[in-house]
Amino acid sequence: MTKMIKGIAAPLPLANVDTDVVMPKRFLITITREGLGDGTFADLRFDSTGQQRPDFILNNAPWAQATILVVGDNFGCGSSREHAVWGMRQLGIEACIGTGFAGIFYDNARKNGLALPIVSPEMRDALLQFASNANGAEISIDLDTRKIGAGAMSVPFEMDDATRTSLIRGRDDTLDSLEHADAIREFEAGLDDSMRVSVSK
Repeated sequence: MTKMIKGIAAPLPLANVDTDVVMPKRFLITITREGLGDGTFADLRFDSTGQQRPDFILNNAPWAQATILVVGDNFGCGSSREHAVWGMRQLGIEACIGTGFAGIFYDNARKNGLALPIVSPEMRDALLQFASNANGAEISIDLDTRKIGAGAMSVPFEMDDATRTSLIRGRDDTLDSLEHADAIREFEAGLDDSMRVSVSK
């Protein structure tokens, strides 16, 4: 099974973009995931009156249609809020390419289908330049081969096997556990009562 992520890429070179920038805390009052796309990068996208900031990349064509971001160092640092990833997915972002990501953000991304290919600083900078093309630059991310295609460039990226498999299969930890439910029940059946836990049927 293979999976290719392809779309217009937008450059977002800011370093240390934390999850409060991705999803400001005032948008965390909802108990569902709906409407979080509006809060994603809200303080970068809008001014205090709610008007779009013309200097923010995602407010301008062709990057308003971007599904891939090329980001600065340490993207996703800060608190562990999963809402940041939910909002990015609702905004249509399928992948962020960077030199490294905060651990909890990386795990939340894997669980919610947001791909985070890791590249060298030199390759990231080359991709930032490529994505800055005012005509709109399309990037492809081949999860099977771990290669990013950008014009004539073929850029290798890092992604651990478990994350890559989850993204290709479109699965998370819960679905993977349910796939092995029979084996879990068989194992539990061999435990004494003091060690046994309930497995959902």
